[in-house]
Amino acid sequence: MKSIKIIIASLIMTSMISCNNKRKPQVQYMPDMYVSVPYDANGTHSAGDVVVNRLPVAGTVSRKGIVAYDIPDTNDGYEKAKVELKSPLKKDETNLANGKKMYGIYCAVCHGAKGDGNGILSQRDKFNGIPNYKDRDITEGSIYHVLMYGKNLMGSHSSQLTYNERWQVVQYVEKLKSELK
Repeated sequence: MKSIKIIIASLIMTSMISCNNKRKPQVQYMPDMYVSVPYDANGTHSAGDVVVNRLPVAGTVSRKGIVAYDIPDTNDGYEKAKVELKSPLKKDETNLANGKKMYGIYCAVCHGAKGDGNGILSQRDKFNGIPNYKDRDITEGSIYHVLMYGKNLMGSHSSQLTYNERWQVVQYVEKLKSELK
């Protein structure tokens, strides 16, 4: 009988406590989940005033050298790149040699070793209508833009080639175009 009185008393106490002002929270189980402290991810300090702008951990991949490309993948963007975009690399044998190497890996299977559109995939009738560089009105900016986004059946090569490698391929394609005339 005594335990029933204790249970009834605790139910009455619980119901009275729970009937307080509903607009004001009473007890939170994990308050840090409801009221979190915002941190500036790019700030110089984090929790506890600890400096966070440090050198990267040894062995990690550096983001140094990644250059943003802000020309959109549209016809207007293509025309803008064609007119305005210029190569930042100097034209020398080292860049041209690496451009030739990258061209051989990624481009020659379709465009051919000479840039005449007669690559191995064209010879085997896998893709027809691959352009010949001499017939195209291309500039270094338009070549780079197509490497970044692709055009028609050609896909983007921005994930396969680094920033410098793309510009080296551009130099080599310009050389091939000049030899085709």
